[in-house]
Amino acid sequence: MIFISKTIKFLSVFILVVVLASCSKNDDNTPTVTTVVDVAVANGLTSLAAALEATNLVSTLQGDGPFTVFAPDNAAFDTLLAATGIDLNNMSAAELATVTNILLNHVIVGENISAADLVAGVAGYKKTGAVGPNSSKISIYFTAASAVVLNGQSTVTSPDKTASNGVLHIVNSVIAIPTIATFATTNPALGSLVSALELADTGSPTVPYIETVSNPTAGPFTVFAPTNTAFDALLLELDPSGDTQLGDLSPALVDSVLLQHIVDVNVVAADLPNGSVNTLGGPITANNTAFTLTDTNNRVSTIVQTLVDIQAVNGVVHVIDKVILPLQ
Repeated sequence: MIFISKTIKFLSVFILVVVLASCSKNDDNTPTVTTVVDVAVANGLTSLAAALEATNLVSTLQGDGPFTVFAPDNAAFDTLLAATGIDLNNMSAAELATVTNILLNHVIVGENISAADLVAGVAGYKKTGAVGPNSSKISIYFTAASAVVLNGQSTVTSPDKTASNGVLHIVNSVIAIPTIATFATTNPALGSLVSALELADTGSPTVPYIETVSNPTAGPFTVFAPTNTAFDALLLELDPSGDTQLGDLSPALVDSVLLQHIVDVNVVAADLPNGSVNTLGGPITANNTAFTLTDTNNRVSTIVQTLVDIQAVNGVVHVIDKVILPLQ
């Protein structure tokens, strides 16, 4: 495992601090702008500062913005670097690209979002500066109860560090580039979908569902993700008595149903065709004006337009209000 040379690391950060400090005043000692980079340095985020310098993102985050930055503390960054063996002072081209995308996954470009704004939203998605399939911007999922949590893994511990070009929120762990599984498992409204994937895996699935959606190198796929309410409606459709639970269905049936919701290319909402869409389970029909999907049984599912283009590294998720069924 390669470890960072502490001497070189802190020397480079010291130089960065000196340069930023010298730029923070005019010749007449009048303070000028204080960017999110300055705020990071002022709050002792030396590991973040070193990573920004190593990836040449300092000048980017000194731009006009606005930027909302979720800034990992030093312990969080050191944990990541130790686990991956990445030396910020000696990165390969692939490592540089990886670290750059991870850093951009902590930045929302074009918005100045306070912690109160996120709490008011309760839960939702934003686009980060990170890049996914076909240059689509990676999404980030936030929830807010006692604290703001990002992608179910990183908590804001010190919010609202205000800068001239945005705001910085200190978080306690590095936010990994999300997979489809990240978004499926962190949003409670998709809990039944996760249960269906797990149930299909207990049989002889066409694809190993949980493993596939969790694999950052798989795909990319497009997943039409039914809500919990959609699955509840399906169970009543199959058994109007209300006695059937999701776990009562056969894994083979669930497998055939799930295949109707997966396309083996990354299709964002703007590229949704008006006509046939070839899912892994066969063709369905899309209407890109009404934002609907019609299965071979003429059952119509509506794509929830506020929950589209949830972009992961291995595909994109569009939430729908009705489960798509194979020909019956």
